[in-house]
Amino acid sequence: MPYKKLKAADDAIFDIVNGYMHFHEVVYPEQQELFHKLAFEQTPKAMFITCADSRVVPELITQSSPGDLFVTRNVGNVVPPYGQMLGGVSTAIEYAVVALGVKHIIICGHSDCGAMKAVLNPSQLKHMPTVRTWLQHSEVAKIVVQENCGCDHSDTLGVLTEENVVAQLGHLATHPSVASRLARGEMFIHGWVYDIETSQIRAYDTEKGEFRRIGDGPLPMATPRPRY
Repeated sequence: MPYKKLKAADDAIFDIVNGYMHFHEVVYPEQQELFHKLAFEQTPKAMFITCADSRVVPELITQSSPGDLFVTRNVGNVVPPYGQMLGGVSTAIEYAVVALGVKHIIICGHSDCGAMKAVLNPSQLKHMPTVRTWLQHSEVAKIVVQENCGCDHSDTLGVLTEENVVAQLGHLATHPSVASRLARGEMFIHGWVYDIETSQIRAYDTEKGEFRRIGDGPLPMATPRPRY
């Protein structure tokens, strides 16, 4: 490996290790009581399903402490419909709801999402067959935008990002553990889009069928009306 590449690789891991040492020697002692408590239990306030993008840090964005969020991350903040792919996302949802008793599930997309860019331009995935297959779960959002949006090219990515969140909320509701609790009003679901540049979050309002900025009036909710 060329020297410059080797040095860059070394610098990257040393930065991470140095960060750990700072946590171990400075941060941990200041919160030792919290970590002792977390060593034996977790009672998260919400499940947070978001993109694997390194720029999206749920705990930072929400100013949450360790133990507050049960986080699942993947390319495109995807939730496969129940039964199609019983993998990591599905098992995490079931565990969060059934074992941990989580009442809130947030699906959070974000601006400048590489996964959504790839959905719009599938040729980018020529050498990434696994990613291409995974993002088929976002195809419904692409079709909705193509057939209904009529938006300018400059707006398409943002609209698709929002529609993808709506699509994944629909997939989420197919999971039995979630569907049952939604039906009787014991589960609350939220669809967010985080803007990296401005820090603003727009949340989906299922009653109005639109995304509204958090902080402008009542909190927008994506939860359907209970039936029982």
